[in-house]
Amino acid sequence: MALVEVTVMPLGTQSTSLSRFVAGCLEILQQAEDIQFQLTPMGTVIEGDLNRVLELVRRMHEQPFLAGASRVNTSIRIDDRRDKQGTMAGKMAAVEEKLTKPGGTD
Repeated sequence: MALVEVTVMPLGTQSTSLSRFVAGCLEILQQAEDIQFQLTPMGTVIEGDLNRVLELVRRMHEQPFLAGASRVNTSIRIDDRRDKQGTMAGKMAAVEEKLTKPGGTD
C-alpha cells in the first residue's frame, strides 16, 4: 500500500483558473474503485497499490492536454512503506494522538 501525493499543473492555458483541469483529474480517481483519495488545496493524496496509483497518475497527467493545455508539470511524492500497511487515516491519527499525549512516541 502506497500513499502518493500528486500535483498536476497545467501551463499554457487561457486562464489562470485551474479548477476545471483539477475536476478532470479527479473524475479519473472517482472512477477508480480500488483506491482512496483526498483532495487538498495544493494537490491530491492517493492511497492504493503503487502500480495502480502510478497508472492513474499517468492518466491524470494526460487529462489537461485533452482539455487544451499546451504544457503540464506534474509533481509526485511517494510514501511506500513495506514493514506495515500505512493509510492516510492512520498517518493522521498517529499525529493527532501525539497532540493529545505530549511526549508520545511510535
